[in-house]
Amino acid sequence: MMVPAVRIRRLNNVEVNASGEYALYWMTAFRRMRWNFSLQRACEWSRKLAKPLIILEALRCDYPWASDRLHGFVIEGMIGNGAYCAGANALYYPYLEATKGAGKGLLAAFAEKAAVVIADDYPCFFLPAMLNKAGAQLRTCLEAVDSNGLLPISQPDYIFTTAIALRRYLQKDFGREFPTFPEADPLSALTDTKPAKPPAQVIRRWPPADLERSLESLASFPIDHGVATASTRGGMQEAGKRLASFLRSKVEHYDELRNHPDEDHGSGLSPYLHFGHISVHEIFHKLAEEEDWTPQRLAKTAAGKKSGWWGMRLGAEAFLDEVITWRELGFNMCRYDKDYDKFESLPAWARQTLRDHESDPREHVYTLEEFEQAQTSDPLWNAAQRELLEDGRIHNYLRMLWGKKILEWTRSPQEALDVMLELNNKYALDGRDPNSYTGIFWILGRYDRAWGPERKIFGKVRYMSSANTMRKLRLGDYLARWGK
Repeated sequence: MMVPAVRIRRLNNVEVNASGEYALYWMTAFRRMRWNFSLQRACEWSRKLAKPLIILEALRCDYPWASDRLHGFVIEGMIGNGAYCAGANALYYPYLEATKGAGKGLLAAFAEKAAVVIADDYPCFFLPAMLNKAGAQLRTCLEAVDSNGLLPISQPDYIFTTAIALRRYLQKDFGREFPTFPEADPLSALTDTKPAKPPAQVIRRWPPADLERSLESLASFPIDHGVATASTRGGMQEAGKRLASFLRSKVEHYDELRNHPDEDHGSGLSPYLHFGHISVHEIFHKLAEEEDWTPQRLAKTAAGKKSGWWGMRLGAEAFLDEVITWRELGFNMCRYDKDYDKFESLPAWARQTLRDHESDPREHVYTLEEFEQAQTSDPLWNAAQRELLEDGRIHNYLRMLWGKKILEWTRSPQEALDVMLELNNKYALDGRDPNSYTGIFWILGRYDRAWGPERKIFGKVRYMSSANTMRKLRLGDYLARWGK
């Protein structure tokens, strides 16, 4: 299957150079060698032009919130990518920027001798601006390819304001024709090409990284060493293991146990999805195999319900609602609203009610430093923050409570948003992601409705309390681990 046209965007008006020496895949967001439309498109060009393929995966050191935790996770993935390419007919070229700005000019040097450049079309963080800049500067044809989710992000041309609206759209669209999936192993198609040699000037000025040594010497990079690496290891191979474990022992009861921290029934896949180490297409494919599922089991009516449409078990359908509906809501927002991370992007009713209650008295007001160090009067909130500090994640249900309490304990909703973004983006392995912004802005009313009775500080925004959470959830083991 060819990559669907709806997933391909031209970023400049330069034609493909048939006399170029190779096709270049500039890997920035979908950092994997499998189930990747971008890589598949690069392989298509390689075969069509009869040119070898070079895969450039680089990591700069001046991205926002750069730290040992994020750098280490990405480098672990690069090590796995390099190992995967060892027996393939493509050249994998890893580059790690040792000092700020050292990598400037690398892409242009590679592109100078390329027939075409393929990039990842990711709608969030600094990547869209980086792609647009590259499109304006390169004198080589540059295509951006979307391998984000089951729904091509450019297919709908408007923002979905509720989850049920996206479900109805997906159910109607998928019911007509189930979406095309990427090839599981696109590199296997490169049987008639030999690996390319990188330009000599590139090797001299930007030599390929010694990834294993770099991972052991993170202290040498000019990044934040105060955010230590987490126990979760990065990479395509680790993501595959995590998925297999989840499908084997957790998905069946995901619907009833996922909210209980003691049960630890989440998939743990969000960091791998964020860094592109695994594809939602692979996740769906493996789940469908586990469920012995075919598209013929889809319901005939697109009612927008959370369960009952896929024709799978309740646990599987609950998981799909998270990994497809809620995740792809975020990608849709980031594609069509450049202010997706601003207070002004909230629904009008939420902005109004929060501003109406901005001057309400607070029982506690904490500084960013007090939040960061888990120094509040609430043991459950502190436990969730310690999990974030040490492990790079917060249990999904508790992350909602975590944000609601920050709203309650800051001087204004804008300050609450600033605190949530800073802490989540700095410490969470799955931060800086469309799905992550969905969770944070849901706390302030995005994708939600007005609730009553109207409360101080929250106004009509949904309220949550630690006391009620303690009554509802099983938390003994969680607090024993993170509550000290």
